[in-house]
Amino acid sequence: MLAAAKLPLGEIVEITTQHGLRYVQITHHHPSYPEVVRALKGCFEQRPSLDSLALAQSDFHALCPVGDSLAAGTLKGEALGSRPLPDHARAFPTFRTPIRDRRGDVIYWWFWDGEALRFDAAPPPEAETWPLREITGAGTLLRRLTQS
Repeated sequence: MLAAAKLPLGEIVEITTQHGLRYVQITHHHPSYPEVVRALKGCFEQRPSLDSLALAQSDFHALCPVGDSLAAGTLKGEALGSRPLPDHARAFPTFRTPIRDRRGDVIYWWFWDGEALRFDAAPPPEAETWPLREITGAGTLLRRLTQS
């Protein structure tokens, strides 16, 4: 199967979960990764307006091939249309990667902002909330949407 084109920036995708409708918005593209998405806060029984969804706060960010997952049917949902990103969602999120020693303990972290890579052995406390730099598959995305 050929890969689907990445969904356009600002695209809002409705995803059907066991608890109701959840939404993600495509925030960024990177040539080496699938779409960067932000999960929008809230679970809904009926579709809200796209404008209100676009203004929602973010639950979390992930690197996820949403377009491919919709095309393959591994995510049940549909692309609804594009809306401008709110100011709080325009910056490329900083992703983190733990570097572990032989025992599995984290000895330092790599941080990536879509361009530069840096490391820090004593990151600030807010770094704990930054997304992991990993490809999130459809199943993991669905699980995270139903848990948040």
